[in-house]
Amino acid sequence: MALVNAGVVVLDCAEPERLAVFYTELLEGEQTDATANRVEIKGADGFRLALRRDVNATPPSWPRPENSLQAHLEFVVDDLDATERRIVGLGGRPLEAKDAPGPLEERGFADPAGHSFVVRRTTPTAPKQG
Repeated sequence: MALVNAGVVVLDCAEPERLAVFYTELLEGEQTDATANRVEIKGADGFRLALRRDVNATPPSWPRPENSLQAHLEFVVDDLDATERRIVGLGGRPLEAKDAPGPLEERGFADPAGHSFVVRRTTPTAPKQG
């Protein structure tokens, strides 16, 4: 029997209910559990994401070094342009990243609460630089 049966990525934010709308739509998923302080989403592919209320949450400032990126989400997609239009339409915003590996292979975004994530065509094989 496995020691760990399941995992979930948890993002802290000031308004989990509002952020849940963004990720539920982006992942074409459903909310599987919700309380006053936490919302969990299961994406169409089984990916699990939870959003936890933190009244003192401040968004990371990636790619600026003063409040650098600690973690981020990566989503593999087929069509970067269509995905970008969908993200922006849902309230996300593009992020400019220094030394991106290529304009057509991955793009960085922030969700409406400021958490960064990347959409890419394939899973990365090179280590993070910098």
